[in-house]
Amino acid sequence: MEKFVLKTDERGGTKVATEAEIRDENRKVRRLQIVVSLVMNAICQTDLPLKEARELIASTRQFALQLFPDKEFAYDLIYQPRFRRLLSEKYRIV
Repeated sequence: MEKFVLKTDERGGTKVATEAEIRDENRKVRRLQIVVSLVMNAICQTDLPLKEARELIASTRQFALQLFPDKEFAYDLIYQPRFRRLLSEKYRIV
């Protein structure tokens, strides 16, 4: 038997989400977490030039927005500060 969960949409309304939708959302979140982790490790552990590091970060953002369209604000709130801090520490950017 499939379970249903109420969730709020972008306009403040509620929508019923099925277990399958929740599993799909969780899978997408996990994929994004893995990609972000890989990119952060690649930047941190290699001698990547700053320009290439920024390109990797931009590609990661595009990947996130493909998974979660219209969630640009959430990405900028959650992941952008992490990347900014990493670039600051590694490349001494002020």
